[in-house]
Amino acid sequence: MSTKSLDHKLAILSDAAKYDASCASSGGQKRDSRDGKGLGSVTGAGICHAYAPDGRCISLLKILMTNFCIYDCAYCINRVSSNVERARFSPEEVVHLTLEFYRRNYIEGLFLSSGIIRSPDDTMIDMVRIARSLRQEHHFRGYIHLKTIPDADPKLIEEAGLYADRLSINVELPTDRAVKDYAPEKSPDQIRRAMADVRVLKEAQKDKSHTGKRPPKFAPAGQSTQMIVGADGANDATILQSSTRLYSSYKLKRVYYSAFSPIPDASKVLPLVKPPLIREHRLYQADWLMRFYGFEVDEITANRNDGNLDLEIDPKLAWALANRTIFPVNVNTAVREVLLRVPGFGTKTVNRILTTRRHRTLRYDDLRRMGANLKNAKPFIHALDWSPRALTDTVDLRARFAPPPEQLSLF
Repeated sequence: MSTKSLDHKLAILSDAAKYDASCASSGGQKRDSRDGKGLGSVTGAGICHAYAPDGRCISLLKILMTNFCIYDCAYCINRVSSNVERARFSPEEVVHLTLEFYRRNYIEGLFLSSGIIRSPDDTMIDMVRIARSLRQEHHFRGYIHLKTIPDADPKLIEEAGLYADRLSINVELPTDRAVKDYAPEKSPDQIRRAMADVRVLKEAQKDKSHTGKRPPKFAPAGQSTQMIVGADGANDATILQSSTRLYSSYKLKRVYYSAFSPIPDASKVLPLVKPPLIREHRLYQADWLMRFYGFEVDEITANRNDGNLDLEIDPKLAWALANRTIFPVNVNTAVREVLLRVPGFGTKTVNRILTTRRHRTLRYDDLRRMGANLKNAKPFIHALDWSPRALTDTVDLRARFAPPPEQLSLF
């Protein structure tokens, strides 16, 4: 059997890592400059974009340590029964790639995941070895995100948190029933125990010892998780309720939604519930509304009988259209909680409104300068020189926002 070059392994294992949802550029149009005719590659050579804890957008080397796996999860392209080209990095190769990419200013950090080889402990030992080598032997100060393995020894996950900025443990699917049906070798209870352990270790670092010293930092950027959506029959209400419980129980920084797309042989087993990428996008929007705008799951998903989000318009606009009785609101008198519910108003815009109206009465153009999306907002607001009159109750108001119908190609 021929030995694969490092470049060949990188091509295989960076492509395999695209199914790990953690980057702002995931789902974007594939454009790269490997042909030498352009600049600004976002998908070539395993480099992706993510956000650091301080809000900076950073470039990461995003790879799998290996796409060999002893598990047979029905939704995973790298499952043991899948007929894909396999490759495996040694720990030394991952360290070498990270350092060389960093020295060339290609990246600011590493996102590392892996299939399960031999056993969860063996795999986790190698991942910890990589992070430890980068931090201790090479004094690497860049960002490290490790996708940890819930079945591994808790001591290994604890050690990983000493070197990684962020840890993540995948919950896999929205419900325990779905995990048992499509990933029977994985245990929802064990996944939750591992996530709880990370939360406890994270919180313990805040406690000072009797000498007044704090313990070593543990995963300072917190933990996150990934959920596959569209691989089972769960509706959006079920998915968002599951996310709400995860945020509350484990103090997660983020739940990442990964849209399931048919992969070789999987379409024979799993139903494709909705167009995957737009559904993923709507779930992220709904997630954001719950975390920062005070919305509840039942409010966001009440507009449809099937418990799913509207694919044509964003969840906030869909809610406003279904609750027109509270609109229009006066931007000069409405409280913060009401302003946050206006389509086209973000948290920064609302903060600017509240600050500015202490000194003067707001006009329509003031809102534009504050960054409001007035195309969405104007049917739902009053300002000093603006009233929507009957626009708020117009029968065809939804049609003004929904995308126009497209002529489908026959070829």
